[in-house]
Amino acid sequence: MTLALVETASIFAATCVLILWGRPLEVGGADVGAVLEASLAPALACGVAFYLTQLYDLRTVPTFSRFVSRLPRSLALAVALLAGLSLLHPHLTTGVTGLGLATLGLVLPLRVVSYDVLQRRPFRERVLIMGTSPMARRLIDELQTGRHYRYRIVGIVDDAAALEEPPFHQFPGGSLAQLASIIERLAPDRIVVALGERRGRLPVRELLECRTRGILVEDAVEAYQHLTGKLAIEALTPSSLIFARGFDRGFLKSRLDRAFGRVVSVVVAGLGLLVFAPLFGLVALAIKLDSAGPAFFVHDRVGLRGQRFQLIKFRTMHPSRAATSEWAHDNRDRVTRVGHWLRRFRLDELPQFVNILRGDMNLVGPRPHPVSNFDLFAATIPHYWLRCVVRPGLTGWAQIRYGYANNLDEETEKMRYDLYYIKHRSAWLDLRILLATVATVLHGREMPAPAPGMAEPTAGSEAALPRAA
Repeated sequence: MTLALVETASIFAATCVLILWGRPLEVGGADVGAVLEASLAPALACGVAFYLTQLYDLRTVPTFSRFVSRLPRSLALAVALLAGLSLLHPHLTTGVTGLGLATLGLVLPLRVVSYDVLQRRPFRERVLIMGTSPMARRLIDELQTGRHYRYRIVGIVDDAAALEEPPFHQFPGGSLAQLASIIERLAPDRIVVALGERRGRLPVRELLECRTRGILVEDAVEAYQHLTGKLAIEALTPSSLIFARGFDRGFLKSRLDRAFGRVVSVVVAGLGLLVFAPLFGLVALAIKLDSAGPAFFVHDRVGLRGQRFQLIKFRTMHPSRAATSEWAHDNRDRVTRVGHWLRRFRLDELPQFVNILRGDMNLVGPRPHPVSNFDLFAATIPHYWLRCVVRPGLTGWAQIRYGYANNLDEETEKMRYDLYYIKHRSAWLDLRILLATVATVLHGREMPAPAPGMAEPTAGSEAALPRAA
């Protein structure tokens, strides 16, 4: 967020200077309002374009070279947005030059400095991990991916024998009995408690003293959650779910969030059906001309409170004469030529606006799974039933953060993200998901892809905006 504000403000300021110097923009006289308007347009266009192309997501652009490789496409989108604004205010077309000069003259140097600063030790939070449990291993793996510039592991504390095992052996540290001296020596900003067994081992006095000194003490499950945007299902107990923060957002806020989500869903779905009505006819005609079979595909899904409903999509596959697998990789050869393009730009999902108006779905929520898979998932995926406490969605947190799944292990991984959404759902999180979905549609491709070789979902398996399984 800070990076976005700094860069947007820089472009705004640079464009203001160019206007006041009389080049390359000209606005009438010394009209301050006109100057601000002409300066704000390229700044906002660039900010929105950078957001939609994920240039503010350091997990997507972890290096300056990756940023530069994505920049031309982002600038092209910014110019397109500015051209759209010029239809309302013709004098804004001259903002293209200012946008280009400000981007090359300010944003590139700012990014060079940003990447350099983020990798410097004084600007990274020092993390001490207490424990060598499987959760500690997951945290270390996550922090070593290079996606978390804010954190640096400075040590591990646990029994001496466990500290000799990888990956713990690469960090300094010591035993729990030495915790006080280790804290003085390593000066952590955050202590993450990841002990496998805490009874009789948790150094309560030392940890309480750390909190009074301003050192953040955090449970490993909570740390893993805010680092990855998903919940560690295996480490969750029924009591930890019941008493966890996040589910209890308060009666009024919870009601307002649900009402907001439903109103926005109905309004967008209604407008979408009106705006895309001509496209519906063209797509249906293309499907009929390309392959034999109906234009629409209707499939039984599980929705709110386990109720069944019929999900509507444009057909993207050749009809099957026999029972087929629900997994995408078993059906990729059935995708039609038109279906390939419909899936790529998610146009096959547009009929689900009807499902939203009928109350089966919202714009945002966990994707509804096929009825045929429900019993299997409920029996094998921990806490799977929690997906049914919210209305399913056209797009969701698991779709934008993970992608699609083709086996039970991958469905379990997606459940971690679904559970995170259920725990933290809010109007703001829904907005983030919708913006990320727009970015995915504009790219015209899957985003992200969790593993190589994974195929698109079948007509009888999960499909979403973005693509999911």
